Amino acid sequence: MGAYGAVNTSLVQPFWGCGMLGSMYGIHKDGSTTPAMQTVIDGLKKTNKHNGKVTYWNWNYAPMDNDASTKGGHQYLTKDFVFMPENWGVGPAEGRWLRTANEANFLDSNGVVCPATMADIFLGANEPDILGSCMGDMMGSCVGPCRQGESCPVAHLTARQGSAKANAQGHCDCWSDSHATGSGFWPVDGISVYQPLPTCWKNQQCIGSIMGSWKKTAATVVGKGYKYLTAPLVAVNMGWMESFVTAACNGCSDISCGCPTHVGWHFYANDCQPEKGGYADFQKKLDATVVLMEKFPHLQGAIVNEVGMLNCAMDTADAACVPGGPNQKYPAEQQPNHACPSTPSLPQGLASFVEKLLSMVSKAKTSDGRRAVVGFTWFNLDMSGGTYNLQIFDNDGSLNQLGKSYLSACKAWADGTPGPTPTPGPTPGPAPGPPVPTPPPTPAPKPTCKVGDVVECPDACAHKCAGNQCCPDGSACPSASEDFHGCSKPKKSDCVSPSQSEVIV
Repeated sequence: MGAYGAVNTSLVQPFWGCGMLGSMYGIHKDGSTTPAMQTVIDGLKKTNKHNGKVTYWNWNYAPMDNDASTKGGHQYLTKDFVFMPENWGVGPAEGRWLRTANEANFLDSNGVVCPATMADIFLGANEPDILGSCMGDMMGSCVGPCRQGESCPVAHLTARQGSAKANAQGHCDCWSDSHATGSGFWPVDGISVYQPLPTCWKNQQCIGSIMGSWKKTAATVVGKGYKYLTAPLVAVNMGWMESFVTAACNGCSDISCGCPTHVGWHFYANDCQPEKGGYADFQKKLDATVVLMEKFPHLQGAIVNEVGMLNCAMDTADAACVPGGPNQKYPAEQQPNHACPSTPSLPQGLASFVEKLLSMVSKAKTSDGRRAVVGFTWFNLDMSGGTYNLQIFDNDGSLNQLGKSYLSACKAWADGTPGPTPTPGPTPGPAPGPPVPTPPPTPAPKPTCKVGDVVECPDACAHKCAGNQCCPDGSACPSASEDFHGCSKPKKSDCVSPSQSEVIV
């Protein structure tokens, strides 16, 4: 028995298998498909043991026109798809726009009849646990929206990633011609803190606001016939997710009052080097999901519906992603087709990556045998939101090696069989002789400061802070007092007490 009751053994754990997002260019307006797209549909729908259809989601209530960061076009689906709707922000879901669960041939967001079926699961808010970034030309530079009266440059979604800069405060106009990576970027009406969501669980005003809205969302969703409900989809902070479930299920045991049936999270490695902490972070998320399911036995698994590779070098999972930054080893602009090249750890590029991840997913189970992950979606987009080209189709519409590996690894996961055998890396040459040792350089003295001094945050954008404040990544300001604990993370560097600098988080 977990801390919040026992497992209901009469429940059949729904399993949606592998799904899709992004541009579906192989599906035409009349419902016909290209041979390559039909291969994907036929392969993925077999992984869905819940209703035998391919899952699709787009951060919205229904299919729609693709945004300007893609090649355009409309998100046409066929009868072999089931659409998973999401309420992107933390405000109450809009019942007038929410389609009825299990409804087929519904009108999509552009008034087009969609032959797909609306799912019976509703997804929570998108990435409230991190500040994220404005997308497009200020990706990684703009980490907050303009304050009232502030002079801010306008971010442009379709311009080259990282080609423009936010103002000195890291702010921009992200509303006029772009959008943010997640809801944690934005202020919330009625909450006095500027960007309250990443640190919400330390702020009673924030907790009251988002839980009040969540109860309204749950009531709306149940009224539309939905059977399952996920907690907000977190980017990094699994503790944020646990805090949410704890609050939502306090005195409540089903979705009618807001207790979710599922959790949800996203995962990205970076710089085509998942062996440098990416795989370990993925395993930590799987382990945290299992722990949460053991604590809350009613939880029926995680929906992991954004998985990919970021085109940036990041010291921590929640650091700002600056595409093509100076510390990158494999910048997308220098790689064939803007995808990951063949490396010793990724002999087949991204195909090796997705095979490894799904192999890890297949092993993640609770002590009573429940799957930790019940839905998995690869980020099938081309250099969107700071990523590499992650599309499973080549430009001529044919299924590429990534796509083939996605299908085979998804089938193995769903069927409980061994996944594809990884292709070995190149045979290493003879080891070089021992290098001639050189004396280490004399370390530079650690910077010192007084409590309250204006100093730089430990990030790539040189944001300023002073004393008991939080940096954009959630860490305490280097000049904060030693007894200050008001941020989601401790100091990454400490100029007040240099001997304690470089705290590892």
